Amino acid sequence: MKTGEIWKAGRRIKLQSQPFKVLAMLLEHPGEVISKEELQERIWGQDTNVEFEHSLATAVNRIRDALGDSASNPRFIETLARRGYRFIAPVTWLEAAPANSQSSESPGTSEMLSEPAILIAPAEHPAPAPSPAPAESHGTPSRRLSAIPARNLYIGIGLAAALGIFLGFAWGTRNTPSPLPRIIQLTDSGTIVPTGSTIEIPPASVTDGVQIYTSVVSSGQGVLARIPVGGGDAQPLRVPQQVLTASLGDISPDHTELLVKGHLSTEAEEPLWIVPVGGGSAFRVSNVLAHDATWMPDGKSILYATGSQLMTVRLQDGAVSPFTTLSSGRAFWMRWSPDGSLLRFTVVDPVSHATSLWQLATGSHQPRKLLDSWKIAANPCCGTWTADGKYFVFQAISDAGSDLWRLDGASLERPYRITAGPLGFGGPVADRSGGRIYFLGTDSRSQLFAFDTHRNALFPEPDFLSGAIRLAFSRDHQWVAWTDSHDRLWRARADGSERIQLTPNSLHVFLATWSPDGQHLAAMAAEPRQPWNIYILSSDGGSLVPLLHENRNAADPSWSADGKSLVFGRVDDLMGRENAPRSLEIVDLATNKTMTIPHSDGLFSPRWSPDGRYISAITLDQQKLMLYDTLTRTWTTLANSSVADPAWSTDSHAVYIHAFMAEGQPVYRVSVPDGHMERVTNLVGLQAAHPADYYFCGLTPDNSPLVRVRFSAGDLYSLDLEAH
Repeated sequence: MKTGEIWKAGRRIKLQSQPFKVLAMLLEHPGEVISKEELQERIWGQDTNVEFEHSLATAVNRIRDALGDSASNPRFIETLARRGYRFIAPVTWLEAAPANSQSSESPGTSEMLSEPAILIAPAEHPAPAPSPAPAESHGTPSRRLSAIPARNLYIGIGLAAALGIFLGFAWGTRNTPSPLPRIIQLTDSGTIVPTGSTIEIPPASVTDGVQIYTSVVSSGQGVLARIPVGGGDAQPLRVPQQVLTASLGDISPDHTELLVKGHLSTEAEEPLWIVPVGGGSAFRVSNVLAHDATWMPDGKSILYATGSQLMTVRLQDGAVSPFTTLSSGRAFWMRWSPDGSLLRFTVVDPVSHATSLWQLATGSHQPRKLLDSWKIAANPCCGTWTADGKYFVFQAISDAGSDLWRLDGASLERPYRITAGPLGFGGPVADRSGGRIYFLGTDSRSQLFAFDTHRNALFPEPDFLSGAIRLAFSRDHQWVAWTDSHDRLWRARADGSERIQLTPNSLHVFLATWSPDGQHLAAMAAEPRQPWNIYILSSDGGSLVPLLHENRNAADPSWSADGKSLVFGRVDDLMGRENAPRSLEIVDLATNKTMTIPHSDGLFSPRWSPDGRYISAITLDQQKLMLYDTLTRTWTTLANSSVADPAWSTDSHAVYIHAFMAEGQPVYRVSVPDGHMERVTNLVGLQAAHPADYYFCGLTPDNSPLVRVRFSAGDLYSLDLEAH
């Protein structure tokens, strides 16, 4: 309060003097409504001649920008029409509370922190030195841009901000105050690869006690790198091309070799490689394909996950043996206890997309689910044991975001939260000794731009669309519908007027498309822990009608030209690896009967052309754009390229695609039906503000590409669980 500064995870947030005064007054009266008149008299004074209403609204908007807050879904500052403003998050003074403070109890001392909180640091203790500005980062090369938003793993990113950099611990009993441990920021480049919308499980890091090995963004690619455990710059490892973009699985028991999974395609199962910690070479592990792997405790075999099975492969001769079979889902993040007696791992359900923790004792072949009745947080995953086996640390999601929790040793009950924002925290890895853990902290925002082909530049879309994740214009170009960062569906006129929220907060909407007459929308959406379904709803709001009644994922609805049918597909491996065949289907909206499009096995993401003649689709490996002629009922290959998020031109003469794995991540215009490819632009390098990556979101009514640019800061942090 005395220095007029806001700090978030070791970085000072810029906030002008007047907005800071407004924030300070709200913080002095947490939970109370402060009228506009009180704010005017206290901050501007009655005799000050300014446009007060506009100045106050501007100040509050700047505060919300600084705190990552939203006026429509406030977590910190609530607007009360014609009354004033109220600070709604818990506020704790970490010094003697002022007389008008509501409470001196710190939320950091309770067993769980379930809400975002503001912690006011003692004024006499100087804040940490500001970190340098983030270095340049570019888009990661591999993703399905119409894949599941990793909401279950990434929801907390950018949702909370705090004054100071204090994390709550729950040591001992509920009534015993907890010490506030120190969190240390190890990197400040913002280039650690964060969890993305196409990654089921966040990127793993490993350590040998001297270096932390992780993936960083370099020249538009995710590459393996090492960072000193005490912090510093990332040094990319020199490795062969086959493992250049690999993801880490584990480090050998003797700390000399890294186990990595290849990542040169979008296939779920990829080759496994062993790379020396110093880089330079790579050795392929037999001929096995896996989506994750770890070393066995003896260091002589590899435990790998493929499909729903866990298998072992002996390094000496490549002999493969079954280990166990999971009843459903795929296993990730397999971690042995230090004594080798317990294996804990994460299972991802392919239908509900939920994550859960499981345990398997040595000599047993029957895994046991952990925290089955735990209701305080959701989707626990990605755990690691401390070196002495005293704690098991994992990440989970609550209303406050993505945070780290711990179990005491072999305990299966009562996890304790050990972080409470302000960033989204996850991906823990334990040091080789003691109780220190390292983990990823991410902060992210995005903005929607339209690409001007004449000026070869991106220009921001109107404010009401600036935070749109995916959007679609009606055929008459009068209306626009979009999803926001909270997976809610909105619609408005193209000028932003008549804006309404179409779906409840409980429904997660991935995308929506307009019926030809503009009266209805077809949405791909899901209730929590349920499969994706197709819903039909009026463009004026009201009830949502599920189209299909099956326990399978349905995706990407697209309307026929007459509005009487919808074509839809299934999901790719990154959204959920299903055992059932995946093909394209057309549903008659009058009879609700479906028919499978001939020879569409292995295709997804269908788009019906506006004139109704063609249906485009993508192969599951995202390496081909296919075209179905509804008159001749034949398929042809329209383009051989990495493909994401195809979008038809308004005249049905071309399909625009994002070649997300190609250098520069270009957007192409593919002519129909001859397949001629014309590069519209390279996305990488268009934005001067060093974005993390780019998402092709579709086309404006005049066929200008829409691009969502994500600005992200992914850094490594550490925390000592034994600190007092």
